[in-house]
Amino acid sequence: MAIGKKRPKTLELFGSEVKRYRSISGLSQDQLGEKVPVCGSHIGKIERGETRCDRAIAVKLDEILDTRGALPSLWDELVLDAAFPVWFDWPEVESEADFLGTYQCLVVDGLLQTEDYASALLGGDKAATAARMKRQAVLSRDDPPPPRISALLAEGVLRNQVGDRDIMRGQLEHLMAITSPRISVQVVPGPLRLDDTAGAFVLATLRDRTELAYVETALRGITVSEAEDIRLLSEVYDDIRSRALPVGMSKELIGRILEEQWT
Repeated sequence: MAIGKKRPKTLELFGSEVKRYRSISGLSQDQLGEKVPVCGSHIGKIERGETRCDRAIAVKLDEILDTRGALPSLWDELVLDAAFPVWFDWPEVESEADFLGTYQCLVVDGLLQTEDYASALLGGDKAATAARMKRQAVLSRDDPPPPRISALLAEGVLRNQVGDRDIMRGQLEHLMAITSPRISVQVVPGPLRLDDTAGAFVLATLRDRTELAYVETALRGITVSEAEDIRLLSEVYDDIRSRALPVGMSKELIGRILEEQWT
């Protein structure tokens, strides 16, 4: 599996289709912009792939240019995933994973976030939030079976407020509800050791038994595949997991924090 490859120029592909349909309609950029309504220069940026338009604009362009659903469909296929940074290739790994072991010391793992929680983290960016939610489709797929997930969460993750109290309450309720034979959530109680604060990471075992990891840094996330890196991260993961509460006790602690702090 190729890691770190640059994404196709999806915004440019979508923009070229907007331009093609606009040309067929005989409208100038300014004329089309007036009908949306946005300025003509914004239509130009969309056509050149210089901006990621909202899906609502794609729907409006579909109505104006009579593309019969083509532009909204292309937006879902091309622009939604473009909400991810170019370096973020981890969704491809998630789609191939048989097992994901994640440790989070600041926020809930993206695959386990509610939409409201994700939106608060992403500053209300609708496209970025939708892209994050789309990643969660791997949890409900039928073929191949969903990946098994073992999530370790520092207790502080449950207490650090993201958004308002309603958002936190919904997120903790979600963590309690998703526990299943394929998804386990374990809480690492109390104050963290110094080694536990180095950063969040995810270990992945793919269906072909390839092992990869995703490590978050202050600058960006990094996908790694070197055997020694995987070995060291696995040791850290096992050490943290040895200090985590069992699944049942973790669920009880989540419930207590929910009642004490977010109700």
